[in-house]
Amino acid sequence: MRKVKPARKLGRTAAHRKATLSNLSTQLLLHKRIETTEAKAKETRKVVEKIITKARKGTLHAQREIFSALRDKDAVRALFEEIVARIGDRNGGYTRIIKLAPRYGDAAKMAVIELVDYTEAPSEKQKSSRQDRSKRVKGSKKAEESVKGPEESAE
Repeated sequence: MRKVKPARKLGRTAAHRKATLSNLSTQLLLHKRIETTEAKAKETRKVVEKIITKARKGTLHAQREIFSALRDKDAVRALFEEIVARIGDRNGGYTRIIKLAPRYGDAAKMAVIELVDYTEAPSEKQKSSRQDRSKRVKGSKKAEESVKGPEESAE
């Protein structure tokens, strides 16, 4: 029998990866939208889609299986009471991944993962959240001009 391995190991052992994806899934179900790296978002999408599909059955057995994966009563309650009621009629595609600008510290690819029927797509302002270099660097000429004002720098 063919063993299915995860596409991304995320630089973790199997137990750590399972815990990470469980935590990300729980937070996504509670907050409806989270910001994380692109690789983690894509792996979290796989887990959450399967959990929501299982929750659509609405049986006690499904609740127990989902609780064994998430280990959070509030997340399971939110899933069965409000999320399934709102997106239960969809045939898959419960989540959306929106790519963001790279993280400033290590240039990691960032993304927002969200439940589809809860929020609209973010504006272009949020996608291009890169800061202007002149505002970031203290000794730059543009930063000094903006502090002095345009009329003082013209003199």
